[in-house]
Amino acid sequence: MTNKQAVDDTAIIKSSRVVKPTAQLVIRSGPAEGSSVPLQVGQIITIGRAQTNRLVIPDEICSRNHCEVFYDSGVWKLRDLGSRNGTRVNGEPISGDIQLTDGRQFQIGSTFIAFTCNTRTGAGDEVGVNTTANQINETVNHGQRHTVLEPRPSGQLPEIIHRTETTRYRSPDVANVHEVRGHEAQRLVRLGLRMAEETDVRVLASIVLDEIFAVTSADLGAVLLWNEADSSYRDHRNLDVVAYKSRDASRPFERISDYVTNMALESRTAIVAHDIKSDGQFTASDSLRAMQAESIICAPIRTSDRLLGLIQLYSTNPDNRLQADDAEFALAVADQLAVLIENLNERRRLAAGLARVETENKTLREQLLIETELVGDSESIRRLRDRILRIAPTGATVLIRGESGVGKELVARAIHQHSSRADGPFVTMNCAALSESLLESELFGHEKGSFTGAVSRKIGKFEQAHGGTIFLDEVGEMSPAIQAKFLRVLEGHPYERVGGGGEVRVDVRVVAATNRDLEDSVEQGRFRKDLYFRLQVMELVVEPLRERRTDIAILAKHFMQRFSKKCGRNVTSILPAAMSTLVNYGWPGNVRELQNTIERAVILCSGDTLAPVDIQLSALGRSDAPATSSLSNSGYRAVPIDVIEQEHILATLEWTKWNKSQAAHILEIERSTLDRKLKKYEVERPSRK
Repeated sequence: MTNKQAVDDTAIIKSSRVVKPTAQLVIRSGPAEGSSVPLQVGQIITIGRAQTNRLVIPDEICSRNHCEVFYDSGVWKLRDLGSRNGTRVNGEPISGDIQLTDGRQFQIGSTFIAFTCNTRTGAGDEVGVNTTANQINETVNHGQRHTVLEPRPSGQLPEIIHRTETTRYRSPDVANVHEVRGHEAQRLVRLGLRMAEETDVRVLASIVLDEIFAVTSADLGAVLLWNEADSSYRDHRNLDVVAYKSRDASRPFERISDYVTNMALESRTAIVAHDIKSDGQFTASDSLRAMQAESIICAPIRTSDRLLGLIQLYSTNPDNRLQADDAEFALAVADQLAVLIENLNERRRLAAGLARVETENKTLREQLLIETELVGDSESIRRLRDRILRIAPTGATVLIRGESGVGKELVARAIHQHSSRADGPFVTMNCAALSESLLESELFGHEKGSFTGAVSRKIGKFEQAHGGTIFLDEVGEMSPAIQAKFLRVLEGHPYERVGGGGEVRVDVRVVAATNRDLEDSVEQGRFRKDLYFRLQVMELVVEPLRERRTDIAILAKHFMQRFSKKCGRNVTSILPAAMSTLVNYGWPGNVRELQNTIERAVILCSGDTLAPVDIQLSALGRSDAPATSSLSNSGYRAVPIDVIEQEHILATLEWTKWNKSQAAHILEIERSTLDRKLKKYEVERPSRK
C-alpha cells in the first residue's frame, strides 16, 4: 500500500460518522481498563492478539484470533474462535454461541470485558472515530483497521475515581500509618471491640453501617451477603440485604449500578464511582432517578479465598461526594466484618458438629442398653431380617408399623447400620412427646429470639442428622402444619428454622414408625394423603410378641444375661416353670414389657436361677395366654407327677399345633426326648378331620 493510499484510507475513516451506539463493550480490567468499544449492527468485532483484529488485546494468554462479537436474529452474541485458553463466562469456558445480555461479561486471560446496551451519550453528542482521547480511535495499520483502547467515553458510564485492593489502615508502612486520621483509627479499634461481642450477623452488619455513616458522607447504605447454601457467588443478584441504613427514613434501599458492583466483586477491590446517574442500569429506574444518587462505594467483604458479600454506600449530595478516604475506611471495616462472619460461620459449624457428636454419644449410650440386633429365631423375625438387608442399602424412605414395644427403633437402627450412611449420625425423635410448637423447634431448629426462651440459635434434628438417618417414632401424631413442612423436606426442598429467613438444606434418610392405623387417619383427614404415600415407599411390619412365642425363651435368656451383668448378679438360668409362665403370658407390652419383667426378676432373684416367684406379670396379658394344663385350670389334684407331666406336654403340643420342635424348645428338652415321652405315653398326634 502506498503512503497516498494509507492517507486516503485514513481520511475516509476520519470523515465517517458513527450512529449513537445502542450497545458497547466495556473493558473492566487490564491495561485499557475503563475504555469502551461501540457496537454496530452488521459489524463483527473480532478480538485477539493479532493486529488484524478490530479489538487488539496484547496478552500472551490471548490467541491471535481469540473470539468475536456479532449481531444475529435481534441479539448480540459471543463466539470463541477455537482459542488456546478459551473465552470464559462466569469462570467457565464457553462453547457455541452465547447470547450477550446487558451487564454480562466475558474474560480473556486477565482482561474482563462487559457488554452493555441502551448506553446514552451526552445531549447532542455523536461518537466519532479517531476524534478525542476520551473516545475510540480506529487507525489503519498496514492496510488493516484495528481498535486502540483509551479511557472511557465521557457521560456513558460511571466515572471510577479510585480503586484499592488494600487499605492503609492495615499497612505496616510507617509513613502510611501516619497518614491515617487518628479518630478514624480509634473508631476502628472501638468498632472491632463492639463487633467481637456480637453473635448475630444482622446485628454486626447494623453496627458496621452505623460506624461508616459516622465517618463518611453516605446517605444510604447496605450490607449484602450471600447465603451460606448459595453456591452462585458470581451472581451479585443473589446477594441478600442483611442490614440497611438511610439518613432519610422514608427512602427505600435500591441496588444501583451493576457496572460498579460487578467490577468490585470481580476485582475484589473497593471502588469509588461518581456520575452514576449515567449508568444505563441507573437511568432505567424511576425510583433511582428520584433518589438523585451522585456517588457510590462498593467494598467487597472478603477473606483470603472467599467473597462473602459487599458493602454498598451512596451519597446524594453533589457537593459532598464519597471519596477515596471513605473507600479506605469502608474496606477496612469490610475486612473486619469478613473475619467475624467467618468466625461466626465456623462457630455455627462447630456447634452443629458438637450437637451431632452429642447425639451420636447419646445413641451409643442407648445402644449399650438396647441390643441393636434383632434377637429371635421365629419365621417372622427371619423374614424381617431378610427384608432389612434388602432395603437398607437402597436409601429409600421406610415406614415401620407395629404395636408399641415391639422394637421398631431396633429395626430402624438395623436399617441405618446396614446402609451406606452407617458412619453418619442416627437421630431419633418421638413425635408424640412434644406439643406442636416445641416439636417444630426440635425438628427444624429455631433462631435466637424467635420465641420466648429462644436465647440462642438451635440446630434441629434434621440438621443434626445431615448425612445420616433420622428416625421419627409415632409419626402419625404430627399436626397438619408440621406434616406440610415435613413433606417438603421429604421431597428434597429446603426449609427454614423457626423465626428464620435463610434456607436450610439437609441430606437425610427418613425412617418413620407408627402404631396407628394411618389409612383410617387419612380417611378422617388427620393425616395428609400425599405424606402417607411419600412415607410408604417401603413398609416393614413387626409382629407382636404373642404372635411369635418361640422367640420368648430366646429373648428371656438374652435379657437375663444382659441384666445379670449390668446389675452385678450371677443369674445363670430360668426354671422351666418360670419359662412356662413367660411363654404362656400374653405380653400386651411386647418385647419392652418382657425386657422390664426380666430386669425386675434379676433384681429380685435371691439365687442364681429365676423361679416362678420372681416373675411378676401384669393382669393385662393374662387374657391372651393359652390354656396350660388341667392342673392350672382346676387347682390341686392328687395325681402322680407323670400324669401332670403328660398333661403339660400335651397342652404345650396343642398350643403349638403339634409343632414338636417348638414344643421341645418351650419345654427345654431335646426333640428326641419329647418323642420318647410321647411313645411312653402312647400318644400320637390327633388326625385332622
